[in-house]
Amino acid sequence: MAVSKSTLAIVFLVLGGLTVLFGTVLVFVGPIIIDDQIVKNVEINPKNELSYTMWKDIPVPFFMSVYFFHIVNPDEILKGEKPMVIQRGPYVYSGKRWKDNITFHDNNTVSYKEFRQYFFEERMSVGDETDVVTIPNMLVLGASVMMENMPYPIRILLSTTFKTFNEGPFLTKSVGELMWGYDSKLVDFLNKYLPGMLPSTGKFGLFAEFNNSNTGQFTVFTGQDDIRKVHKVDSWNGLKNVDYWRSDQCNMINGTAGQMWPPFMTTESTLPFYSPDACRSMELVFQRPGVFRGIPVYRFVAPKTLFANGADYPPNEGFCPCRQSGLLNVSSCRHNSPVFISQPHFFEADPVLLETVNGLSPNEDDHGLFIDMHPETGVPMNVSIRLQLNLLIKSVSGISETGKITEVVMPMIWFEESGYIDGPVLKTFRTNLVVLPMVMEYMQYIFIGLGLATILGAVMLFFSDKKVRRKTSVSPTQGESVKDTKNDTTNETQDEKCNMNDTGKK
Repeated sequence: MAVSKSTLAIVFLVLGGLTVLFGTVLVFVGPIIIDDQIVKNVEINPKNELSYTMWKDIPVPFFMSVYFFHIVNPDEILKGEKPMVIQRGPYVYSGKRWKDNITFHDNNTVSYKEFRQYFFEERMSVGDETDVVTIPNMLVLGASVMMENMPYPIRILLSTTFKTFNEGPFLTKSVGELMWGYDSKLVDFLNKYLPGMLPSTGKFGLFAEFNNSNTGQFTVFTGQDDIRKVHKVDSWNGLKNVDYWRSDQCNMINGTAGQMWPPFMTTESTLPFYSPDACRSMELVFQRPGVFRGIPVYRFVAPKTLFANGADYPPNEGFCPCRQSGLLNVSSCRHNSPVFISQPHFFEADPVLLETVNGLSPNEDDHGLFIDMHPETGVPMNVSIRLQLNLLIKSVSGISETGKITEVVMPMIWFEESGYIDGPVLKTFRTNLVVLPMVMEYMQYIFIGLGLATILGAVMLFFSDKKVRRKTSVSPTQGESVKDTKNDTTNETQDEKCNMNDTGKK
């Protein structure tokens, strides 16, 4: 039995309406489904293979590039002249980081220690670890500043000790020795008779305590009860606050451990994190949107207030005693050594710092730190953290090794820790958290468009059938009229024939 066009039109109309309804429902339900999928993927849960693996073993390329400020005129510096430096590097190290001693707690937190190792990458470096550079001797010039307020006889005794162990104001050693440690009779003497004075008990090096070490025990929220708290630090080494600084605000442990953040970021969001190496919490701010390998990202950078002094930014008063803006005094967590952290080449620091040293040329592309975040998930896609290590040096009465050195914050090295998501991890990330949500978003509009097209087709089919029916209802009436006319004509003809026959018979 043939189906009429009107029936088909009604069927299409119903199907179109249902399709539009489904698409409209997706408009409202789709984002909820996507957000729910994101929440399930970003919470710290061993059942989430993708995000848990990224959190636990960090399976992405990770590098540390180190640049030395080689001193060109050490003898002139001792005479009071301005230091002149030449940047040497990068000396690149691939980094491996992983979490161990992972323990989940009943209050939706997890504790762990993160370990790190570094391996020299000669193919990515400008030279070898045997390259020789000259930098300030922290053991001599740092200790001299630390002792400047001690009685004069003690300063004389310190200077005599330096001479006894043949320690001068500057070190000329290989990159490998300066990085990971070198043998020093003075270090051995201090560790034996003044234990705890130095940060390490073995060889003395700028990164000796970093390699094959951990960053302390972090306890962070898993986000399983509240995704807004995921990755945020609950405690570090059992502490809710540190005691390095002079205000409660500066001693607060804020934000995450610096690897992932809570999802659903906006341009008003910030990236707070606690850095054990800097002994403080820091916070990055939104700069601009962008795209990293096909994935939308937000770029976050260091605000100018990050290392501002208390005079320029009162909340930082607790980090003082301060010098010029752009310097963070970390002596309180570095055995009182006069060490300062800044951005490389004194980028965004007080211009007066550039006037005290020749050979520096800061710019944002080379020296500004940033994190490119996927805002929906809180996962960093591309990271470059750049910091500089500086030492306050000056002439100290009674310590002849300091000569006539003019007081200056002397840059020694700067380093960049960088990493980016690539390879299979990037492909899986893009598929699960970018492509699929995008397909779902497009599907809702496709369903609505398809439904409207089906409804339009049903209406056209209905009116087409109605027009045909109207024609059909008119055609039979006309046919009957013609038929009746023909019958009348035939009857008239037959009557005439009958009349003629009758006449003939007569």
